[in-house]
Amino acid sequence: QVQLVESGGGLVQAGGSLGLSCAVSGSNFSLNALNWYRQAPGKARELVASITKGGTTNYRDSVKGRFTISGDNAKNTWYLQMNSLKLEDAAVYYCHCYARVPQGTASFWGRGTQVTVSS
Repeated sequence: QVQLVESGGGLVQAGGSLGLSCAVSGSNFSLNALNWYRQAPGKARELVASITKGGTTNYRDSVKGRFTISGDNAKNTWYLQMNSLKLEDAAVYYCHCYARVPQGTASFWGRGTQVTVSS
């Protein structure tokens, strides 16, 4: 099994910065990709950023140039640095991964961390 625990959410003023962390634990798995999703009230969940085990990163257009995803598979800790935050960035942010497990590739989710942006 794989467990993901997000941390670092909180209240920040528009234009400010916030860093999120995702701790990955478990056994008998290898991470293929780590993703950050977010979901605002009344809106669909959306992919924010992703990183592969090879270090390739991708970002949603609306966060390009402002957010940075990073991490180390060996360290099992992954990050989302958010700069120049906007009101529209307020959401619950979820850590998600695809991991290779004995039965194949599976999807795992954290419980989320709240990011609130004030004007």
